[in-house]
Amino acid sequence: MQIGFIGLGRMGTGMALSLLRGGHDVIVYNRTDSKAEALAEKGARVAYDVAGACKGDVVVTMLSNDEALKEVTLGDRGILGSLQRTAIHISSSTIGLDLSERLAAEHSARGQGYIAAPVLGRPDRAAEGELFVVAAGSPDAIAQAQPIFDAIGQQTLVVGNEAPKANLAKLSINFLIATVFESLGEAIALIDRGGLDKHQFLDLLTTTLFGAPIYKTYGALVAADEPPAVGFAAALGFKDIRLALSASEKLGVSMPFADVLRDRFVELLATEGEEQDWSAVGRMAFRDTRQRAGAE
Repeated sequence: MQIGFIGLGRMGTGMALSLLRGGHDVIVYNRTDSKAEALAEKGARVAYDVAGACKGDVVVTMLSNDEALKEVTLGDRGILGSLQRTAIHISSSTIGLDLSERLAAEHSARGQGYIAAPVLGRPDRAAEGELFVVAAGSPDAIAQAQPIFDAIGQQTLVVGNEAPKANLAKLSINFLIATVFESLGEAIALIDRGGLDKHQFLDLLTTTLFGAPIYKTYGALVAADEPPAVGFAAALGFKDIRLALSASEKLGVSMPFADVLRDRFVELLATEGEEQDWSAVGRMAFRDTRQRAGAE
């Protein structure tokens, strides 16, 4: 299958590599040409504008936020005006519900397919083709896109025919991950104050009742003695919490703990900057809780 791929950040690069490994003809585009050209060494073809990545059956976007996706899709020589009729746009970006609904309508009006397909997993899993794909769109479009999902992921979970449902699921999951950061940070501060080793405590958690990957992967990051490498930037985590709160307002659902997390991210970014892994929220919770305990 000929696939255009737009957005070569940490996740996008891993996904594009998995598509190449799966034998697909991949045309890559990124605003920073060097990122696209690096994939040419792996067998990708390079496009030097958005339209150049829209010549095939499908174009996949993996962009950082709503504004970037709007610019690439709706702007001059964007995806909407460049993609052939009956071709499919797969958006794997984590975006708000309103934009997802708009893109589905705009593509439909032009006879193009649109699938919201955000993914679960970190960049190393993307490069191994071991993501989880959360998809929503027409059954025919999803069936056509299944070889792509099989190349990038270990499982595809279809949550409905309406694209925003996949985005709602992804925002809710990212909210839950952030709650794990906060709760782990506080729990580790508690056991540290009581004289227990935090790494031993984490081993206790993950080998008994909390053996889920989320606790194993992110627990290790929160408990690490040194800041981990950035897999998912804190600024993007903050964006996702804001989008979850926006969805809660749209749907009339109170999410008081999301307010707590928003404030935590505001403090984190203001004091420690954007270029850190979003698990730093848990490390901040650990440090702050321990400091408050020491002051009492």
